[in-house]
Amino acid sequence: MTDLSKYRNIGIFAHVDAGKTTTSERILKLTGKIHKTGEVHDGEATTDFMEQEQERGITIQSAATSCFWKDYRMNIIDTPGHVDFTIEVYRSLKVLDGGIGVFCGSGGVEPQSETNWRYANDSEVSRVIFVNKLDRTGADFYRVVQQIEDVLGAHPLVMVLPIGIEDNFIGAVDLLTRKAWVWNDPNDAAAYDIEEPPADMADKIEEWREKLIETAVEQDDDIMEKYLEGEEPSIEELKACIRKGTINLSFFPTYCGSAFKNKCVPMVLDAVVDYLPDPTEVKPQPEVDLEGNETGAVATVDPEGPFRALAFKIMDDRFGALTFIRIYSGVLEKGTTVLNTFTGKTERIGRLVEMHADERIELDKAQAGDIVAAIGLKNVQTGHTLCDPNNPATLEPMVFPDPVISIAIAPKDKGASEKLGVALGKMIKEDPSFRVETDEDSGETIMKGMGELHLDIKVDILKRTHGVEVQVGSPQVAYRETVTQRIEDSYTHKKQSGGSGQYGKIDYIIEPGEPGSGFEFESTVTGGNVPKEFWPAIEGGFKSSMEKGVLAGYPCLDFKVNLFDGAFHAVDSSAIAFELAAKAAYRQSMPKAGPQLMEPIMKVDVFTPEDHVGDVIGDLNRRRGMIKSQEAGATGVRIKAECPLSEMFGYIGSLRTMTSGRGQFSMEFLHYNPCPKNVAEEVIAETKAREEAKDK
Repeated sequence: MTDLSKYRNIGIFAHVDAGKTTTSERILKLTGKIHKTGEVHDGEATTDFMEQEQERGITIQSAATSCFWKDYRMNIIDTPGHVDFTIEVYRSLKVLDGGIGVFCGSGGVEPQSETNWRYANDSEVSRVIFVNKLDRTGADFYRVVQQIEDVLGAHPLVMVLPIGIEDNFIGAVDLLTRKAWVWNDPNDAAAYDIEEPPADMADKIEEWREKLIETAVEQDDDIMEKYLEGEEPSIEELKACIRKGTINLSFFPTYCGSAFKNKCVPMVLDAVVDYLPDPTEVKPQPEVDLEGNETGAVATVDPEGPFRALAFKIMDDRFGALTFIRIYSGVLEKGTTVLNTFTGKTERIGRLVEMHADERIELDKAQAGDIVAAIGLKNVQTGHTLCDPNNPATLEPMVFPDPVISIAIAPKDKGASEKLGVALGKMIKEDPSFRVETDEDSGETIMKGMGELHLDIKVDILKRTHGVEVQVGSPQVAYRETVTQRIEDSYTHKKQSGGSGQYGKIDYIIEPGEPGSGFEFESTVTGGNVPKEFWPAIEGGFKSSMEKGVLAGYPCLDFKVNLFDGAFHAVDSSAIAFELAAKAAYRQSMPKAGPQLMEPIMKVDVFTPEDHVGDVIGDLNRRRGMIKSQEAGATGVRIKAECPLSEMFGYIGSLRTMTSGRGQFSMEFLHYNPCPKNVAEEVIAETKAREEAKDK
């Protein structure tokens, strides 16, 4: 069994262009994983294996790789940074134990870094900080440290001081040992000398070393007492204090360097080993029952325990579907059978591989703490738990909101239709928040997603990755319909045409249901006026009709049908006759029951610097938004509001303009609310115009 204390599962977080990929490249070179470093600007970086990543600067496929440093095994995931892909960020953070936050030495704390930092805070992930690009013009290590405090409200624990700056940057002084690490060869990250620091830095080193020790000893009362009595703690004691404070998020050990010029990356790797938690030191995953309620049990990271793993990403590449899994307890061997608690079915693990970007290394087995990929799993999706069939349990699942925005797409040429179907099938598996359906009337393919950018990227992936060019319609909101009045009605279906006819009479009440109740059906018929065997057909007739409302053809929700009487014919009545009666009854009665259009309301979370709060709130009010709360944080103000989706198109552009590019927002579906009369009339008119255009 591998020693779990020698494992580190980490992610690298960064603003676009802070040097995240270059840092990953240097780590892989230093650990002997690759022998030639590829540069990002040449398009040869190992973890950037998709075109869109280089162009848009947002990770679309998380690259995972494993390497070794001083006998420690590191599983590194390149975490996506963009908020519109909450699912990508969320699922990567869910399986990581620690992270490296990379900041640009000249750009400092940029908007994307704020967002990533907030996500990592929400997921309680321990981090070390690496201030990169100190060889750049305008770089200033001390300014960035100050920004991390001011903008992120974080506590950076400075562990090293830079020697020289910009073109003269040659290395860093380790404050614990008071030794200088100097790189004279910019092409070799492993060739450095450890020597005495420059004499003119002596005062600065002592000043910052004292701050470091004072912060670290707060983690241990005994060591603190000794320190206050004048006894300096040993380096071992200090390291133990720093490790404790890093794991409990009291502070973040902060390093500096230039990944591109191969300087100081070994110091960051030492910090990962010394201060970031191993899998056993992280809060264990709670287990839940099939309804999603916590059972009180937790999946403790233990190779001896029963097998528990979480599938956190599905990726399709040239060799077939890969399922990335994080193993929380037990051992997984290839050829074994595991249970998927979501589907209730077992799956056979055909092959296990360790991923190195888009290459793979075959494994015979993996154990608790590992992040590996399994090949050939049929019905596993993101968020599913895999476990020992003899000892089932479900890990806390991932919650994926329903899509709220849709666009119609059509292939530009006839030959691409089949290709489009295959490509969409693969994309649905990879992203649980992306759905596709076909409009029965028009035959159009409708893509549904979480926001405008989300669908924009999907169209881009179709074009680049799958070679399918599509035409895109304008975005559509998923409206719904409901009823507001109780109505009692009757319908008789009669058809006589040679041989046996059709007959069914139903008396029924349609009334509004509770919000969120969907469709309810009950029968209170007595005396056999409508025999019991026909009740399911009547319910089926109403249920199949609710997909199309009477106002604008949107699905109907939250209403109740009560069948209280009717009549049948001994020969002519049949299930089909009663089903047709129910369908006609729906068309006859729904317009009389006060039909109403419902619109999706979004929970909007806006983050803005303090000086722009007034503009942001004013703009949300203009968008029919309802402000729910305002929270001032160290880095700005969080405004929580509820807004109709139809008013939120193009919001990111307006927000960036109002906040000079520093505002961020995320939104998710909350519930449906009745549409104001003027909005409803507009939507109904637009829908009718679209229908007429299709008919022509």
